[in-house]
Amino acid sequence: MSNVSTTTWILIAVLVAIAVVAVAWMVYERRRTEKLRSQFGPEYEREMERTRNRRQVEEKLEDRRKRVQQFNIRPLLPKDRERFIESWRIVQAQFVDDPNAAITEADRLLGDVMSTRGYPVADFEQRAADVSVSHPVVVENYRKAHTIAVLHSRGKASTEELRQAMIHYRSLFEELISEPYDVRSRVAS
Repeated sequence: MSNVSTTTWILIAVLVAIAVVAVAWMVYERRRTEKLRSQFGPEYEREMERTRNRRQVEEKLEDRRKRVQQFNIRPLLPKDRERFIESWRIVQAQFVDDPNAAITEADRLLGDVMSTRGYPVADFEQRAADVSVSHPVVVENYRKAHTIAVLHSRGKASTEELRQAMIHYRSLFEELISEPYDVRSRVAS
C-alpha cells in the first residue's frame, strides 16, 4: 500500500510541476506580448492584421528590436539639427511653387536625417521596419507618404495627396530631429 501511495505522490508532484511550468510559460508569453504591444503600438496591430499569427508577429518584432539594437542610433548634433530644420523649411516653402519637387526632396531629406542618426537607408521596407522600433506611431505616416511618393513618380498623385504626403513626412521628420536622448536606451529596454 505504501508503494502505491509513494507512486501516487510522485504522480501528483509531477502533475503539479507540469502545471507550474505551464502557468509560468503563459505568464511569460503574456508579459512578452504586453511588452511588444507597448513598444510597437500600432505597428504590432498592423502586423497582426497582416499575418493573424501572434507568435510569428512577436518573433518578427523581436528580431527588428534586436537588429536595431546593433545600430549606433544617436541623437543629432545641434549643428545637424539646425541644418535639417532649415532644409525642411526650404522644402515646405518649395511645396507652394513645385509640389512635385518638394515631395521628392522631403523623401530625400528624411533619408539624410535617418542616415545621420545611424539608420541604414538602403531599402524602404527595411528602413520603415527599423524606424518602427523607436517610432511606432509615426512609421505608418512614413509608409503612407512613401506610397503617395511612389504614386507621384508614376504621375498618379493629386496635389491633395501630395499635401497629405508632406504632412506625413513632417510627422516623422519632427520626431527624428527632436530626440535629445540616446535612442539605444529606449530600444534596449
